[in-house]
Amino acid sequence: MRYFFDEFVFDAERRELRRGADMVAVPPRVFDLLGYLIRNRERVLSKEEIIKAVWSGRVVSDAALTTRLNAARNAIGDSGEEQRFIKTLPRKGYRFVGRVRGDADPIIVGRRIEPPQPALWLPDKPSIAVLPFVNMSPDPEQEYLADGMVDDIITALSRFKALVVIARNSSFTFGGRAVDVKQVGHDLGVRYVLEGSVRRAADRIRITAQLLDSATRAHLWADRFDGTLDDIFDLQDRVTESVVAAIAPAVEKAEIEYARRRPTERLDAYTAYLRGTAKLYQFASLPANEEALGLFYRAIELDPEFACAYGRAASCFARLKADGRIAVTPSERAEVVRLARRAIELGRDDAVALAASGWALAFVVHDLDTAADLTERALTLNSNLAEAWRFGGWVKCWLGEPEAAIERFVRAMRLDPLDPRIGGMRSAIAHANFFAGRYEEAAGWAAMALQDNPDFRPALRIAIASNAMAGHMDQARHLLARVRELDPALVLSNLKDTLGPYRKAVNVSRYEDGLRRAGLPE
Repeated sequence: MRYFFDEFVFDAERRELRRGADMVAVPPRVFDLLGYLIRNRERVLSKEEIIKAVWSGRVVSDAALTTRLNAARNAIGDSGEEQRFIKTLPRKGYRFVGRVRGDADPIIVGRRIEPPQPALWLPDKPSIAVLPFVNMSPDPEQEYLADGMVDDIITALSRFKALVVIARNSSFTFGGRAVDVKQVGHDLGVRYVLEGSVRRAADRIRITAQLLDSATRAHLWADRFDGTLDDIFDLQDRVTESVVAAIAPAVEKAEIEYARRRPTERLDAYTAYLRGTAKLYQFASLPANEEALGLFYRAIELDPEFACAYGRAASCFARLKADGRIAVTPSERAEVVRLARRAIELGRDDAVALAASGWALAFVVHDLDTAADLTERALTLNSNLAEAWRFGGWVKCWLGEPEAAIERFVRAMRLDPLDPRIGGMRSAIAHANFFAGRYEEAAGWAAMALQDNPDFRPALRIAIASNAMAGHMDQARHLLARVRELDPALVLSNLKDTLGPYRKAVNVSRYEDGLRRAGLPE
């Protein structure tokens, strides 16, 4: 039986959820929950009734049920605030309230039925995506300047709590091609889209920008800004302030002043930092990461008080360790501590510097308490910073707080839905579910992560452990064979070298137990 609602098709027999032509990945238990709600949409379902049907009467906490409901809502573009499809009735239960048509329902013949418009997954406050600005200069090397300008505009806009701002990784997937702003709004769940261009001739800079309504494609505002390279910070301020004035006139003047803060007054240091950031976004490239580290050091040399450069440099060491490129030496650990402390000292109110430093201190130095404080501080300063939610999620996972970790990972994916590292986010949610004892859900999330990258080792390892603990031994052994091909030296005795800094020994023991059941040697 298939059920049709909004833009979605729920196929119970094939166990598929589709949004238009696209498949939506849903963990098994979340799929069962969504199906039960849809099939029984004519009435309110109590918590006990849902648990009996979906979990076969097994004891399930309220937090576990809430987590699955949130995941089901997220899969269909709903939220606990909007409740367009899944409605919570306090002290009574839950009901699917979306309009549903099944295969057996009558269909109007002779004309096409259009889906409701607009079909946007919009938050309850203004939302915006800033697309990559086109480099109009003849020199392709100037691309970094255009990208860096967009980075800074995104950072400045994201400080406004009146806005939801999509992260750079997702908005930059639309670079280098003609796009329909309506499609951008549809894919990213935003009302507004900012696009523009940068032209450099000698020391002169011209920025053009236009703001569009993604639902109607209407032009809301457009302007041109001219200046010199020495004026680049002022130009960025003018663009940012104009955009905010166009879409959020109620933003307080004090916040506009706060958005003007510059990471550095040194243009040469800023240029090195922009080049380093561009290299850092080449996620899978070891040479690019090493080049990024060198450029951040160069920025620090040119401006010894450049907080973000210290934080980004520290995060380069964490990236190398996370990718298995280095086994951190005592001298490298000491260098991470030095860089992070300097970033924190100089950037007490800089969310990027604090979040990057927190991640490095957690993963490389294993200082989880300081990392937790730093990521929370970063989120207080900038609640739209996707990487702070992502780093904070890992810190919570390592501290043994899986529910809080999942909340942060889900928020990171909402702010950066097209992040090239989305497989890493799914793997992260698999880890959190595994340590919460939800092995079926963990296996489902790991499977989705492996769809993005079949050889992603953290996802493979958690998939093995999850399937083994869930009793799916054939699948666990099949995945283990692949891991042994990729990493023949991996055994239980050296597993800890590949894992994060888990505070609770029981979590590491559970991980080891799952891999042991699958057949990983001691």
